[in-house]
Amino acid sequence: MLAAWGYFVLGLALLALGGDSIVKGAAGLAQRIGASPFVAGLLLIAFGTSLPELAVNARAIWIGAQDLALGNAVGSNIVNLGLTLGAAALAAPLLVRVRLLSPLLVLLALATLALIAFGLDGVVGRGEGVALLLLFVAMLGFLLARAPREAQDVREGVIAYAQTHATLWMNLLRFAVAAALLYYGAKYVVQGAPVIGAQWGLSPLLTGLLPVAIGTALPEVAAAIAAARRGQGDMVVGHVIGSSLFNLLVVVGGMAAFRPLPLPGSFVRLELPAAIAFVLVLYPMLRGDLRVSRNEGAVLLAAFAGWIALELLMLS
Repeated sequence: MLAAWGYFVLGLALLALGGDSIVKGAAGLAQRIGASPFVAGLLLIAFGTSLPELAVNARAIWIGAQDLALGNAVGSNIVNLGLTLGAAALAAPLLVRVRLLSPLLVLLALATLALIAFGLDGVVGRGEGVALLLLFVAMLGFLLARAPREAQDVREGVIAYAQTHATLWMNLLRFAVAAALLYYGAKYVVQGAPVIGAQWGLSPLLTGLLPVAIGTALPEVAAAIAAARRGQGDMVVGHVIGSSLFNLLVVVGGMAAFRPLPLPGSFVRLELPAAIAFVLVLYPMLRGDLRVSRNEGAVLLAAFAGWIALELLMLS
């Protein structure tokens, strides 16, 4: 058991280091091949923080632990919306100026509803997985088409986020080191997590949903709190919504497109509706005064704690 915890904690540390490094390297490489700093920054804000979860899920799928990957993908969305966003807003109110985020939040709710509908028969088929992937492509097109309409100060903030002064060889080195860190981090997490889950009486699905999803999110929570204190509310909320869309459309959609994906009835009845509930709570915050206050952050954290308590209660 001690060895499993050692692998799990080491894996989380490597994922945190790899996720940070690969975002910086990708920003530099994207600009080197001709992408504008604004486009590079926008994509990194939306999807950059998903890479540690993607690495864990890819490793889990590779060794046949599909339940662990599914639990992590869905659990990460609830953790993003409840824990990460709630903790960041509690640290400092989040001012949200990017107009794209509200329609993307609506898309997240609709995509979650689509997944519930797909899973009513107990399985997400290959055609339905392809539909989720195509929705992701359409979302990218919408994102890139609408992004130039953002206010100048918003554009400047995104450009500053993606700015890197490193040379080509330095960005390539960053990317290579990050890839190695993500590979071994994912390997150790997937090696240790099932042992820990079994010790706690958790199925592989719930192991991915709770300890893995929460564990892989902790570095992102710390980064979100730091960004909130710097006044980067757009970055925090963009990370949360973009990462959640990536998990749902690319990770779950990709798994189903590769092989029909069994979707447990509990996910249709509880976990996916819980994710929609968080979206419904968050949407009026973004559409109202364009900020997530400390009190609203406390509401999100309380809702997240309530979800954890409900999950544990259902185990007993």
